Amino acid sequence: MLEAKLEELRRATLAAFTDAFSLEELEESRIEALGRKGTLAQITKDFGKLPPEERSRLGKLLNSVKQDLEGEYERKKLQFEQADLAERLSKEWIDVTLPAPNPRPGNLHPVTQLQGEIEDLFTSLGFAVLYGPEVETEEHNFDALNIPATHPARDMQDTFWLGDGLLLRTHTSPVQVRGMRELRPPLRMIAPGRVFRNEEVDASHEHTFYQVEGMMIDRDVSVANLIYFMKTLLSDIFKREVTVRLRPGYFPFVEPGFELDIRCLICNGDGCPVCKHSGWVELLPCGLVHPNVLRLSGIDPDEWGGFAFGLGLTRLAMMRYGIDDIRQLQGGDLRFLCQF
Repeated sequence: MLEAKLEELRRATLAAFTDAFSLEELEESRIEALGRKGTLAQITKDFGKLPPEERSRLGKLLNSVKQDLEGEYERKKLQFEQADLAERLSKEWIDVTLPAPNPRPGNLHPVTQLQGEIEDLFTSLGFAVLYGPEVETEEHNFDALNIPATHPARDMQDTFWLGDGLLLRTHTSPVQVRGMRELRPPLRMIAPGRVFRNEEVDASHEHTFYQVEGMMIDRDVSVANLIYFMKTLLSDIFKREVTVRLRPGYFPFVEPGFELDIRCLICNGDGCPVCKHSGWVELLPCGLVHPNVLRLSGIDPDEWGGFAFGLGLTRLAMMRYGIDDIRQLQGGDLRFLCQF
């Protein structure tokens, strides 16, 4: 009886191995025949009931069946593994002798593009382009700009303080201070760069953004000179006439001071989140350089005068390209940035 069961197990399992079309099917057949709870294990349990002479004879048959099945399983398994490897090699094969694909072309960030255009414009107008450190001293960022420690304007800056009198610059005006002290008048300069404000982020405010500030120091400089350069700048950037308004503004480093606003180019003045639904965007604080600022940089205000302005490069990029959320410019999403 057990002999017949063993021979039937051999025949049926070898047939199952032959008919298997995948490694998974092969493994299922092996477990059914040779697993811990498989058919061979069940037959083995009955060996204890056999007389010694039968047990010896059938034990040899059982070992023979087990060896045949395990051998056939390994042979069939190797076939499947070799076939799988051959398929992978055919699909994943590459010719390593071929030249590498060309690198993906890059492009400049829209703010960087705009900064380059402004630098080119002012360079053509005789202005020097100056750069300065982003970690500034309190003296350069505030004191030398007529903003002493007790001045209420310090509260307007939302400063990131670093300790030991150092801070992340809140504007690029410190570069103007360095320029006045090093170049001496007459001089024309602009200072583009990244600045930092401890502000709550929304559609029109970021804690990190870009500015460009400009200054002209000479004799007989007036508000008319300031307006001329600002109109030249805006018409060159937007490639068309834009509607602006000049209104009084207070800034400690200029006197008189002005706010130059531009009619919102996102909504054409109808009102949107960028312009806070007012139709206007604060774009360009400016004015004539305060005598104290000149004096603190070693320039005689009785002999020299000048104008200064500060332009938000990030907001200007939003107006130029019709971007309604400043956070997109800082987000690093290449799908967005590669449009420019």
